[in-house]
Amino acid sequence: MSITIAEVLDKKGNAVWTIAPSAPVYDALKLMSDKDVGAVVVTDGDKVVGVFSERDYARKVVLKGRWSKDTPVADIMTTPVVHVPPWRTIVECMALMTDKHVRHLPVVDGGKLVGIITIGDVVKAVISQQEVAIRELEAYVDEAFKKREEKA
Repeated sequence: MSITIAEVLDKKGNAVWTIAPSAPVYDALKLMSDKDVGAVVVTDGDKVVGVFSERDYARKVVLKGRWSKDTPVADIMTTPVVHVPPWRTIVECMALMTDKHVRHLPVVDGGKLVGIITIGDVVKAVISQQEVAIRELEAYVDEAFKKREEKA
């Protein structure tokens, strides 16, 4: 059984930091630094319109000689937004992130932003799931050996 995004959010929390598309890139960077996150979701009212990440800053501001205090987030945010509902599995999210080359997936339920999943969250969940499977297999093998020894 695969872990769902809702289960990951239950463990990590639903905190997601947002910024308006008209905000200067500098403000987005400050928010990301203050909250120790690698990306923020860009929202216009309640609508998710983009994602702004450290990668966007490095590739679309720094390398292009732009100034972060003069550049609005809307000019460099990643669009269209790839997002997932909370019932999707981590395996599906990993495939989606790989296919779309994204590291952050906003989680949207009924049109409402309810969280964000990062590649780090997905990797942690996969590792956790594998550790559980390994423990179950070890217990199964141990039990099989005990039964075999009892018969001998």
